[in-house]
Amino acid sequence: MPAGSYTSSHGDNSFEVFLEGWLIRQEQLLNELVLAQDTFDEESQEGDIRDLISRVLAHYEEYYEEKSRMTRRNVFRVFSPTWFSPLERSFLWITGFNPGLAFSLVTDSVDDLSENQVQRINWLRHETKVQERSLTEELAKIQESVAAPPLVDLAQRVGMQLIYADDINVDMEEVDGNLDTLKTALENVVTDADRLRTRTAERVVGLLRPLQSLKFFSAAAQFQLRVRMMGMQREADRQENDNNNNNNDASNGW
Repeated sequence: MPAGSYTSSHGDNSFEVFLEGWLIRQEQLLNELVLAQDTFDEESQEGDIRDLISRVLAHYEEYYEEKSRMTRRNVFRVFSPTWFSPLERSFLWITGFNPGLAFSLVTDSVDDLSENQVQRINWLRHETKVQERSLTEELAKIQESVAAPPLVDLAQRVGMQLIYADDINVDMEEVDGNLDTLKTALENVVTDADRLRTRTAERVVGLLRPLQSLKFFSAAAQFQLRVRMMGMQREADRQENDNNNNNNDASNGW
């Protein structure tokens, strides 16, 4: 395995650039969704509405395709994404929004669900929760494996040699093999979590009528963009406070 294969600042930066452009397109789609609701006429606009819904789904598909490429480049960075603010990261479940968020969004934004729709959505919610629990347990097992042999033994051996030896006498193939195992396990759980996210959203939309889908997608976009804006504002405020404190310390002679 080539040195540095687990890090790629160029790849990380390319994802950040992609995300910024993706969020701009997200806001543009949100404007279209709001306009479509305001001028909704299912009979005369059915084709346009279906086209808009298809474009929104394709937009999310584009995100997960790019995220998949980023995951293969550096799965460890995907678990500690610097492209998200601390506020955004507080909402993450296995590197993305919890699939169950879709149900909160649909019940909060769609006020004309039929009894049949409510029953089917509740069943889907239960099914999704079971799969979420399974993936959470899988990730916990992976995290436990990091704190158990052979990775801990290997880390201890490297640490002892760093203290008592002039060089490290550890089989790098062994190091790479263990890291490869961990990397593959994390990639698989991220892939499964993203698949659950996309499948849940698609199945929710499949239960909704066109206008209801427009409301659901609008709520999802508004939530994501609002969290993004609030997170960036908090970071800007924190940075300003840090700068002010540093300036005060300097003026006081510290």
